[in-house]
Amino acid sequence: MGSLIGKRALVTAGGQGIGKAIVKGLLEAGCDVAVHYHSNERGAREIVALAESVGRKARCFQADLTADSAAARTVDQAADFLGGLDVLVNNAGGLVARRVLGEVDPSFWRQVLDVNMTSMLLVTRAAAPYLARAGGASIVNIASLAGRKGGHPGSLAYSTAKGAALTFTRALSNELAPQGIRVNAVAPGLILGTSFHDTHTTRESAEETIRGIPLARAGGVDDVARPVVFLASEYDGFITGITLDINGGVYCA
Repeated sequence: MGSLIGKRALVTAGGQGIGKAIVKGLLEAGCDVAVHYHSNERGAREIVALAESVGRKARCFQADLTADSAAARTVDQAADFLGGLDVLVNNAGGLVARRVLGEVDPSFWRQVLDVNMTSMLLVTRAAAPYLARAGGASIVNIASLAGRKGGHPGSLAYSTAKGAALTFTRALSNELAPQGIRVNAVAPGLILGTSFHDTHTTRESAEETIRGIPLARAGGVDDVARPVVFLASEYDGFITGITLDINGGVYCA
């Protein structure tokens, strides 16, 4: 595991839930971090205070990453603050709403794909030149078990987008490998304590899902953050193009 001390990381949607846990893990591993947020400014600023307490530096940047100019500006601002980029964590995304097939109109379809995939494309495209100049860099994309299994009813658009994130990861790993950039993904299952499940998952649904998990529990945000920090540290490693499943044994690739 390569040392992350002094490495420069950008984490999208890092002000809450999984993203916030990832930022905390990267800071504790020695990274300086640029934290993007869309609406949760309070959570992002808490991270800045945490960075100071562990002797690292962090700054938060607000943007709607589905807009090309905003995504590019955020990456440029992050790289300027950090002095470059070694690590990119594409965490931004969301279900938006549960809609079954007959309720999925073109506008909603585009919105979900934009939130989950267009944002990832725009940020990664803007960050790639900075990562290439790092002389060994790492991208970690946050996908989902829904991209593997199709998700619960009402997550058709979201599951499709997260399945695309898995393919995006594999394709990008081939494209960026000659530049020394490794690209991997994680696919979390049921991770409680996040705004995603607080908003879109009932207690009854969560309990039913847990009954089908071999490890007999739901995951927490740190269960995702730890593997992401590991994959981020593989900027000088031999792992690229893989998806690490984090679901308690529900799905094994």
